[in-house]
Amino acid sequence: MLTRLDLRGVADPVADLPRPQRDDPDVLAAVRGILESVRMEGDRALLELTARLDGVELASTRVPPEALLEALRSQPAPVREALDLAATRIRAHHLEQLRPAVVHETGGVHIRSYSRPVDRVGCYVPGGRAAYPSTLLMTAVPALVAGVDDVVVCVPPDRTTGTVAPVTLAAAAVAGIGEVHAVGGAQAIAAMAYGTESIAPVDVVCGPGNAWVATAKREVADRVGVAAAFAGPSEVVVIADGSEPAEFAAIDVILQAEHGPDGLAWFVTWDAEVADQVDAAVVALTDAAPRRDEIVATLTRSGYLVVVDTPEAAMAVANAVAPEHLELQVAEPGPLVDLVRNAGAVFVGPWSPASIGDYLAGPSHVLPTDGTARFASALTVDDFLKQHHVVTVDGDGFDRLAPAVEALASAEGLDAHAESIRLRRRLRDGGPGGGR
Repeated sequence: MLTRLDLRGVADPVADLPRPQRDDPDVLAAVRGILESVRMEGDRALLELTARLDGVELASTRVPPEALLEALRSQPAPVREALDLAATRIRAHHLEQLRPAVVHETGGVHIRSYSRPVDRVGCYVPGGRAAYPSTLLMTAVPALVAGVDDVVVCVPPDRTTGTVAPVTLAAAAVAGIGEVHAVGGAQAIAAMAYGTESIAPVDVVCGPGNAWVATAKREVADRVGVAAAFAGPSEVVVIADGSEPAEFAAIDVILQAEHGPDGLAWFVTWDAEVADQVDAAVVALTDAAPRRDEIVATLTRSGYLVVVDTPEAAMAVANAVAPEHLELQVAEPGPLVDLVRNAGAVFVGPWSPASIGDYLAGPSHVLPTDGTARFASALTVDDFLKQHHVVTVDGDGFDRLAPAVEALASAEGLDAHAESIRLRRRLRDGGPGGGR
C-alpha cells in the first residue's frame, strides 16, 4: 500500500523525492470559469453551481441564525463540552500572540508601531466528505481574537440534508459567529473575494480545502489576503526509530490520509525492520478503518515508506517534503527538533499525535501545505492584522536627517523628494519664499 523508497547508500537522498502534481490545467481552467461566473452573476451563479456541483437546490445560501443555536442545543453533552474546550484553548493560545504597540524614539524621530484588524474575514470550512467543526473554530476564533468584527463562514451543504452539518453550525454558535452560508468549493471563495448580493466581500480568506478550493484562493490572491499560504489537502511525515509501538506510527500516517485522495502520507526511518513493522501495521489498520476507501486512495497515490541511513538523512527528507504535519516518534527527539527547517507543525513523542493538534492543542490546524512550509506558517492572529506605523519628526531630528535624505533622493534622480527637504530647510532659514 505504501510505496517503498530505499535510499540507503544514496549520496543525496532528497534529490529525486516524488511530489504530488498540483498544477492540473483542467482544474485551473474550471476554477477560473467558476470565479468569473460568480463575479459576473453573483447569487444566481452560486445557486446554480451549488445545484450542479453539490446536488443541492437552495433558495438562499444563508443559514438562518436561529439554526445555529438550535444545532448547538441538539448536540450531545460530550460534543458541546468538547467544542467549548477546543474554543477555550484556541482562544487562549491566540490571545498570547497579540502584541502591544511599540514606541521607538531616537534623535528627534518618534515612531509608534501598532496593528489594526481587517474589517471582514471569510472562513472556508470543508464539508464534502465529513463535517469539520474543528476547522470552523480554528479559523474563526483566531480572527475574532485579532479583533475582526465581521466574520463570515462558508461550508458546503450536505447532499442528503441540503444544509450544513449541525455539528458545524454548533461550532459557529460556540465561536460567536452569526453569518454562515451553505456554499462550498471554488464558488465560495469567489463569493467571499468578489462579493454577491447576499455575501459581502471580505478582506482576508482563510481555511483549508481540496485542490479546487486551494487553486481558487491562489487565483484571488491579488484581490484579498489569503492566510496560511497554500492550505490545501492534508499531509503528514512520521519519523520513527522503533522506540514506540509500530501501530503508533501507522495510525498517524493513516489519520491524515483519511481526509481524501489529494494529500500525502509518508513514513521515514533508518531501521529496515521498523519499516517492515510499520508497513504491516498500516495495512492492518487500513483494512479495519471505516474510511478505508479514502485512506487507500491517498496511500496509493502519494503514500511512501522511506528507508534512509541516518536520523540526519531522515530529517533531510522531511525538510525537503516540507509537510503540513511532522511527527517525531523517536527516543531522543531533541537533536531532530533542532534540525527542523520546514514544517507546518511539529508533534514530538508518542503522546502527541497530530490529531490533538487538529482539535484542541491550541495553535490553528490551518497549516501550509504543498511545500509552502518552506516560507509560510500556521494561521495566526497576524493573518488578520495590518501593521501600521506613525512617524513624527521634530525640528532637531529633521536637521539631523535632512542632508542624508537629500543626498539619497538626488542619487536616485527623484528631485521632488530632494526638494521636499530643501524647501523645508529654506523655510526654516527664512530664505527666498520662506519666512517663519
